[in-house]
Amino acid sequence: MISSNQRSDASEAAHANGSRPTVVRTEAGGASVIALAGNWTTTTVAETDRTLREIEADPGGRRIAIDLTGIRRFDTAGAWLVHRLISSLRQGGAEVQIVGMSGDVETLIGAVREATEERREEPTPRRDWLGLALLETLGRGVFSLIADARLSLHILGATIRGAQMKLGRGHAVNPAAIVSHIDRIGIGAVPVILLVSAIVGAIVAQQGAFQLRFFGAEIFVVDLVGILVLRELGVLMTAIMVAGRSGSAITAEIGSMKMREEVDALTVIGLNPVGVLVFPRLVALVIALPCLTVLSNFAALIGAMLVAWTYSDIPPEAFIDRLHAGIDLTTIFAGLIKAPFMAMIIGIIASAEGMKVEGSAESLGRHVTASVVKAIFVVIVVDGFFAMFYAAIDF
Repeated sequence: MISSNQRSDASEAAHANGSRPTVVRTEAGGASVIALAGNWTTTTVAETDRTLREIEADPGGRRIAIDLTGIRRFDTAGAWLVHRLISSLRQGGAEVQIVGMSGDVETLIGAVREATEERREEPTPRRDWLGLALLETLGRGVFSLIADARLSLHILGATIRGAQMKLGRGHAVNPAAIVSHIDRIGIGAVPVILLVSAIVGAIVAQQGAFQLRFFGAEIFVVDLVGILVLRELGVLMTAIMVAGRSGSAITAEIGSMKMREEVDALTVIGLNPVGVLVFPRLVALVIALPCLTVLSNFAALIGAMLVAWTYSDIPPEAFIDRLHAGIDLTTIFAGLIKAPFMAMIIGIIASAEGMKVEGSAESLGRHVTASVVKAIFVVIVVDGFFAMFYAAIDF
């Protein structure tokens, strides 16, 4: 053990330099006493770093006492140097005794020691076999899909319950909010949907007429365009454009509210955030998307009619007569039935991604992108399921 006289002599020597950090080493009877004194703070510890490294390289004995009695001011920079000194001496096989350590100094050194040990315990990135990495990615994707499905069901249920809660309180569903969202989602999208649908209808008619010309059956391009647009393309193109235009806007709006803690504010005042924020948007989508689908169908058929007239010499009267003979109400309703379901899918996915936004702009951009991609993917998959269902029931 190091005697108290040895420690006091070293401590007094260290105090001689006042507030500057000092390191005084004394030797007595095969034991070393290292006395630290002064202010060991970020702005001063650089003066003693070289001295401490020399001591770490040459401890000067197997028994060492570190006297911290003379330390006046101490912060994490000084704690890190002292911890490094103690760790180096002990790793070198020395028997280290720490004396004169106050509570604050002990707390800082302990915190530095814990942080250093946690950093050392961090697992090194492992190199997995390619097959294992693929399985891990697949598993994470499945769990993410399950979490998204649960959140979507929660959004749907909370939306309906939120509307009921407001009705139960004597406050009817706010029609102004629904009309406002219909204006933004539906009426605002009319120009782009009419333009894109007319162009797609014209392209389908031109390509169909070009191929059917070899068989002398150009008139059947009317059947091709009518069935394809009314059953599949009209509602699918409309849903994809609404998902990219309005779905991303819904995610951005709700995500921005989440970032500014407006969603939490709604909860604090006793309102259901999902019912207040999602319900008007979902109702607006369910109303607007079928109407936009009807307009898209008309635009695509008009575009196809003009191309058939100019490219295949099929006058509008003949086009309409053949269209009337080639389609019936089931063809029209086969596409329109899908529209409300696709509207629900777009609204729920967009709202769910908005609720998942965290407190950064990067998170907002990531979830807006995920909202559009997921909505378009699910809409296409649902359209395929409808096609198989219609084929199974001969509709």
